[in-house]
Amino acid sequence: MTMDDKLVESRPGDAQADPSPTPAAPPSPWRSHRFRLLFLARSSSLFADGMLMVSLTAAVLRTGHGESGVGYALAAWMAPIVLLVLFGGVLADRFTPQLMMVGADAVRMLAMLVLALLLAVTDVSLWQVMALMALSGAATAMFQPGLAGLVPRVAEDLQRANALLRISEAVCTLLGPGAAGLLVGYWSVAGSFTAIAAAFALSALGLLPLRNLGADEATDGTADAPAAPIWHRLAVGWREFSSRPWLWGVIAVWSVYGLLVFGPSVPLGAVALTDQHGSAGYGWIASADGAGTIVGGLLGMRVRPAKPLVAGACAMLFFSLNPLAPALHWSFALTALTGLVAGAGFAFWGVMWSTSVQTHIPLAVLARVSAYDVAGSIMVIPVGRALSGPVAAAFGTDRVLLFSAVAGLLLLTLMIAVPAVRTLGRTPTTPLPES
Repeated sequence: MTMDDKLVESRPGDAQADPSPTPAAPPSPWRSHRFRLLFLARSSSLFADGMLMVSLTAAVLRTGHGESGVGYALAAWMAPIVLLVLFGGVLADRFTPQLMMVGADAVRMLAMLVLALLLAVTDVSLWQVMALMALSGAATAMFQPGLAGLVPRVAEDLQRANALLRISEAVCTLLGPGAAGLLVGYWSVAGSFTAIAAAFALSALGLLPLRNLGADEATDGTADAPAAPIWHRLAVGWREFSSRPWLWGVIAVWSVYGLLVFGPSVPLGAVALTDQHGSAGYGWIASADGAGTIVGGLLGMRVRPAKPLVAGACAMLFFSLNPLAPALHWSFALTALTGLVAGAGFAFWGVMWSTSVQTHIPLAVLARVSAYDVAGSIMVIPVGRALSGPVAAAFGTDRVLLFSAVAGLLLLTLMIAVPAVRTLGRTPTTPLPES
C-alpha cells in the first residue's frame, strides 16, 4: 500500500525554482511488463483457488463421502498451509520468490491433474482426495509468502500494485465458483479439476520470465549467509517480525479477530442469511460483498492516507456489518448494502496492510516476515469455525453474531490505540545522523 506524489525538479538557472523537491509520482504498475506478468499469474492462481471449493465439494459428494468428507478434505488442504507457511517464507528468501512460486504452481497443477484422472477413470477414495489436497496445500504454503516479496521487485507504486491485485482477487472470487459450477454441471467434475490445473499452469508460465529478481543484498544486517541453516533463517525472520511493535501488534489483534469474528461470522452468517433470504438471496448478498471488495480496491488505488494503518483499520470497522445484519434480521436490500460496504472496507484494509509491510520490511527478509504474518492471521480461524456451531447451539446464532460484530469493533479500536500502529507513516523513518 504505497504512494503517488509528484516530483518537481528545478531547472538549472531558474532562480524562481523551489530548491526543495517534492516526492515524485511512481510510474503506473501497468507500465511494467514484469508487473503485468505477475498480475496474469496471480489472477490465474486466484481463479483456480476460486474454482477449488465448488469442484472439491462436488467431487467428494459425488463419490459418496458426504458432508463430513468435504470437511476432512478441506482440513487436509488447510493444515499443511498453516504448518509449512513459515518454511515457505524461508525458502522464498533463500531461493527467490519466483523459483518457489513456479515450483508450487507445478506441484499444484500435477495434483489437480492426478485428481482429475482418478475421478475420470476410477472410484476415487477419500484418502486419495485428502492426500492430493494435502499436497496442493503444501505447495500453496510455498507459494503464498513469495508473493509479498515479489511485488516490490516488479512495481514501484506498491499501493496501486496491491490495489490491482486486490481487485483481481475480488473478480476471481466472484467468477471462479461460477465457472466451476458450469463445468461440473455441463461437463464433469474431472473436467473442472482439469481447468484448475490449466489455471495453475498459466500462473507458472506468467512467473517463469520473472528471473533475476532475487533478494537485494542487505546492508542492514538482515542478509543471511548462503549456507545458513533453515532454523537460523527462521530466527532471523522472527527477529525482524518481533522487533516491530506495529507489525506484531496488528497480528496479535488480528489473531483474536480471526477467532472471534472471521471464525464464527462466515459459517453462521451463511446459514442465517440463507434462512432469512433463501439460497438465491444469500448468493446475491455474497455477490454484493464481492463487488464491495472491487470498490475497496479501486479506493486503494486513489486514496493515499498519511497514516495507512489507521485509515485501513477505520475502513475495516465496517466489516462488523457482516455479522450484524443477520443478527438483527435486516431486510434483503439493507443487508446487501451492508455487504457492499463491508467488502469495500475489508479490501481497503488489505491494500493498506500489504503496502505497509512491503514498504517497511527489507526485501531480504520480506518473504519470511510475510510468512509469520500469514501464519498468525489464519491459524486460529479454523478454531473459531469449529467452535461456532456448539457455541451457537448453546447461546443462539443471533447472539453469537452480535457478539462477533461488537468484538470486531472493540478489537479494531484496540489496534488503532497501539502507539506504533497509530503513528506508522507511509514511508520508513530514517534516523537523523549524529552531529
